[in-house]
Amino acid sequence: MFAEVIVDIKNSEVDKVFDYLVPQTAVVGQRVLVPFGPRKIEGYIVKLKEKSDVAVDKIKSIISLLDDEPLILPEMLLLSDFMIKKNHLKRVDTLRLFLPSGIRQEKIKPLLKEYVFVKDFNKDEVLTKIRKNSFNQLKLLEFVEPQKEYEKSELNKMFGASAVEKFVQMGIFLKDVERKLRTPDVKQKDDKVVVLNEAQKQILEKIKEPKVHLIFGVTGSGKTEIYMHSIKRCLNEGKTAIMLVPEIGLTPQVSALFKARFGGIVAILHSGLSMGERYDEWQRIRSGDAKIVVGARSAIFAPLKNIGIIIIDEEHDGSYKSDSNPRFYTHDIAEFRAKYNNCPLVLGSATPSIDSYYKAKTGEYELHELLVRANQKEMPKVQIVDMKQELLAGNSSMFSRQLQSDLAQCINSKNQSMLFCNRRGFASYMVCKQCGWTAKCEDCDATLVYHKEDNLLKCHFCNRRYKAITNCPNCGSNYIKMGTIGTQKVAEELKKMFPNVKVLRMDFDTTSKKSAHAEILEEFSKTKPCILVGTQMIAKGHDFPNVTLVGIIEADMSMHYSDFRSSERTFQLLTQVAGRAGRADKTGKIVLQTYMPHNYVYRYMANYDYKSFFEKEINVREVSKFPPFAYIVRVLISGENLANVQLVTANIHTDLKNIYEKNQEILFCQAMKSPVSKIQNKHRYQIILRLSQKGFTNLIDLVYNSCEVNSKQGVSVFVEINPNNMS
Repeated sequence: MFAEVIVDIKNSEVDKVFDYLVPQTAVVGQRVLVPFGPRKIEGYIVKLKEKSDVAVDKIKSIISLLDDEPLILPEMLLLSDFMIKKNHLKRVDTLRLFLPSGIRQEKIKPLLKEYVFVKDFNKDEVLTKIRKNSFNQLKLLEFVEPQKEYEKSELNKMFGASAVEKFVQMGIFLKDVERKLRTPDVKQKDDKVVVLNEAQKQILEKIKEPKVHLIFGVTGSGKTEIYMHSIKRCLNEGKTAIMLVPEIGLTPQVSALFKARFGGIVAILHSGLSMGERYDEWQRIRSGDAKIVVGARSAIFAPLKNIGIIIIDEEHDGSYKSDSNPRFYTHDIAEFRAKYNNCPLVLGSATPSIDSYYKAKTGEYELHELLVRANQKEMPKVQIVDMKQELLAGNSSMFSRQLQSDLAQCINSKNQSMLFCNRRGFASYMVCKQCGWTAKCEDCDATLVYHKEDNLLKCHFCNRRYKAITNCPNCGSNYIKMGTIGTQKVAEELKKMFPNVKVLRMDFDTTSKKSAHAEILEEFSKTKPCILVGTQMIAKGHDFPNVTLVGIIEADMSMHYSDFRSSERTFQLLTQVAGRAGRADKTGKIVLQTYMPHNYVYRYMANYDYKSFFEKEINVREVSKFPPFAYIVRVLISGENLANVQLVTANIHTDLKNIYEKNQEILFCQAMKSPVSKIQNKHRYQIILRLSQKGFTNLIDLVYNSCEVNSKQGVSVFVEINPNNMS
């Protein structure tokens, strides 16, 4: 028998199957060790067959089967085919998504705990076998009791490994091995019995159907309880479930909620776990010990069988799209798995993506609405503050007079507040006021951000660090100005204003260490009064009953991105932030600071009027032929050799320009430098195309073909469809 094997080498030249002679016990999906040239390489069996087109004398044999059972499910092999066809990925890259990194090349192994069981023994008889000066053995004999079990490592610490081993040799101790699980730390939380209201019950019934459902529900409307009740129903039917959240920061709270409700059958998967924790959680899922998987984007690849429901919460979030190799969209993977398992896929959001809501309005998805909060409380009032008027009134602070007053009142009432500033660091740039020089990263075409705590300038693209400057290296001037504020600056100013109040900060810098997300959120939940300052990490899904005030420091920040989605993202982000206030019995308030108070985005957001915002936005998209009425395709070319990058860009652009001139289904085709023209010392160019819906299927293959034909060693070429980030 022959096996088609994909070798685990990241090289396009070998991204194809190789035939090997295989033992009779082999199964599709198994990991194997194979000879490959002079090396021994891991690989994956993707097919078994009786005949091979290669001469038998040229076919080598598989060296060994690395696992007793196949690690890759038949479903995942079909999913691999789907991803290759849809996103033109390398097969080995897709297969790696299905396994924890620690399992490859045996980087991580099961953590085994060894026990000893004490047999019945005659103490006097044992004493005759122990020398009188063997004090550790004598102490061990006094310590242990018959018919009891002890952890071997603990006995080793107390009495020495040689004493314990002597008792094993004498037959007094019987050894037994048990696997020890590296379980992610989840804070304990009490489960509250929640009775669904009529609106929730109706949706719960409707989402049983195996199709894509979109729950459009305002913040606090009880979407999570619908998710949990539907998962409970699946468990009762003997099925499993996947629950996705967009941010690692959300995972601790959701995990605690699910563990309280469902106990040990919940597994957690996200990039913040250690390699060992991820390995053990994956093994629990694969063995069937875990039946519910909670996690971020990568959890969609969990090796669950018999899935009864897949849920994507905050479905609009950009983190569900992978912007690095291998590129994929979580919604596509979820739809594939839902169809394979004949189960419902549920998307939930208070601010659905324009694309998803359009599909719901046109009947592709089934729409369900929850337009009031579950506790029947009104949505928190939004007060828009014109910061231009603040300046005219002599207030140059980052905090408006209204926000300062509301913060003081919130603190006096022993409540909590959240302040949102979507930029980390102390200041977003350093510039010389005399000559205009700006501090930039040497390896990236990116402005450096000042971090006061470390007194360093940091690049947020490659994380390179530089000493802070006091004099301009260009002209020698000491007139150094700091640019737009970040979370670090906001937190520092708050500590000056309210020295006796706890101020916490949640951004990329404060959450880099393991469990930092959970620790910050736990401290915030227990501290009153307290102020939490953060980036968009604090905007989504968090539920704190004592938060009565949310301040939005610079609402305009996301409006200035050169992206057709900037209005949509601003509306979504601000609505999500606003939804953190007044979630329990206490009334909430939002203070939104802006220099553009009459912008339609803020007007609709202040009234929580998603539907009117959608109607305006969808009309603009239809007239201008932007998604969902067309496709944006970005070809990103990068490499260290600028001449090679320019050559590949020119060749691909020439190909696509020729197609563009002959085909009306290409609405736009232009080559240019990427807005961030260098990252990690790699030059970056891009070609932007806009393809009509009608012509997309045929034209996208021509784009991929051109990229493949014109590729050059040392130059990376990636195709992104409707990318999240155009910079």
